[in-house]
Amino acid sequence: SYNSMDYMRNCIESLLPGGEDVEILIVDDGSKDDTPAIADEYQEKYPGIVRAIHQENGGHGEAVNAGLRNATGFFYKVVDSDDWVDAESYQKILAFLKEAIKEEEPLDMLLSNYVYEKVGAKHKKVIQYHSILPENRYFGWDEIGHFHASQNILMHSVIYRTELLRSFHFELPKHTFYVDNLFSYKPLPYAETIYYMDIDLYHYYLGRDDQSVNEEIMIRRIDQQIRVNKLMIDTIAGVKNLNKNLRSYMLRYLDIIMAVSSIMLIRSGTEENLAKKRELWRYLKNADAGIYRKLYLSILGRGVNLPGKGGRDLSVSIYKVVQKFYGFN
Repeated sequence: SYNSMDYMRNCIESLLPGGEDVEILIVDDGSKDDTPAIADEYQEKYPGIVRAIHQENGGHGEAVNAGLRNATGFFYKVVDSDDWVDAESYQKILAFLKEAIKEEEPLDMLLSNYVYEKVGAKHKKVIQYHSILPENRYFGWDEIGHFHASQNILMHSVIYRTELLRSFHFELPKHTFYVDNLFSYKPLPYAETIYYMDIDLYHYYLGRDDQSVNEEIMIRRIDQQIRVNKLMIDTIAGVKNLNKNLRSYMLRYLDIIMAVSSIMLIRSGTEENLAKKRELWRYLKNADAGIYRKLYLSILGRGVNLPGKGGRDLSVSIYKVVQKFYGFN
């Protein structure tokens, strides 16, 4: 929660019906408004359920890190302060998780759907996985299908086992936006036991002018996007013997993020940022030449690297893919 006084109550109130089964950690990330006072208010009103954590501003990633450092629950989920969870789905998720902790082989990752709560949209877009994941049973990566451009595993759709994240010393970079991509990417090679519930748990709010996925803001913060992009490259280049289905998924996700970074650098229109695009692709090539060839020759890769009018025309089509991925106009 950073300067979240106008909307954080809605988020917290959606989580409180979990009662004592849930530990709500409100991370005040150096806010300058009434966020700290609201966090303390809830902690005082709901002792044993709500904990207020105050820290110097470290960005979204450090807020996630602080939550993980302080969490005592068996499972860990991030809910951004402008988002919320559906009441009925929440109770179904909690009922399942209470049974899951009794299993001999612990659940590593639970997946559910999420809803784009887009300001002005007549119809709510729901991201579902029932066409690509087994439902209501445990499974592994061998059983996953093909993910489409808008069906990636995102922070909104995932709940991890807390100790799974701690087992490989998971940590996100400070003062960096777009780390939600790392949160839904780096742990995947360590998650062996997965479960999917076809219910719409998470409501992802889109529409604030200052939101990080606003296109103009993304261009201004492009160095942070590149930092996340490179850490994703390091992740897949550094893991050997990946399950072939998981590797295919992680490559496709990286393909999209490379396109996001590249298209934002192109749309900025500056020579400096075009040079950064070339450097990003060199970074990928140096990290893993095989992955570089595969992504450079993909439809997205060719599109963001073609010169001239043909390249510009293709970049418009790729921008539409980026819009679907992030949900912005």
